[in-house]
Amino acid sequence: MNSPDEGCGRKIEVARYIGSVCKLCRRENTKLFLKGERCLGDKCSFERRPYPPGQHGQRRVKFTEYGLRLREKQKARRIYGIMERQFRRYFSLADRQRGVTGENLLKIFERRLDNAVYRMGFSTTRAEGRQLVRHNHILINGKRVNIPSYLVKEGDMVSVCERSRNVARIKGALEASERRGFPSWVEVNPQEMKGMFRHYPTKEDLGPTIQEQFIVEFYSR
Repeated sequence: MNSPDEGCGRKIEVARYIGSVCKLCRRENTKLFLKGERCLGDKCSFERRPYPPGQHGQRRVKFTEYGLRLREKQKARRIYGIMERQFRRYFSLADRQRGVTGENLLKIFERRLDNAVYRMGFSTTRAEGRQLVRHNHILINGKRVNIPSYLVKEGDMVSVCERSRNVARIKGALEASERRGFPSWVEVNPQEMKGMFRHYPTKEDLGPTIQEQFIVEFYSR
């Protein structure tokens, strides 16, 4: 299946951040949950050092209006693991759709296949979900899709392929997610390792983690 972000002839950004993801949480002054279960325990670096990394990290910094909007955009990028060029394309797509641009943007992020895999509990992080998709562990409506940026639709069935159902990390992630519970916009059958994307989440479903209006203002300046 073709992705809306990876068509023929397009230049694709392949660079990925390979440093400590705990530093990203400290930089954005909030938990981004980039290390799965570690973020929920006592070993979380943000809990021990809740200030930006670096020798000047503990200084008080007053952000400008531009700085606040930039930080919100960077926070969203890091949560969902999206490169800048791709982020801009998503914003353009959200801006062309009917409705509120910021809410449209959040829906697009949530529709990404790597995010759907994470939300359904097949992985402990979105990065791990991206890896599962690329390594052909995931099916959509019974067909293999290996493009993490593929956008799932309402009613799509996302499942782990038969040969991968005994993979320890998938089983472990699903057991942990089952204990915590699943979001209201997905319906998961842990025994069969499949889930349905019931509907697009609303702003109320996602909560206040991301102030999407700041992102809209950043790109509209």
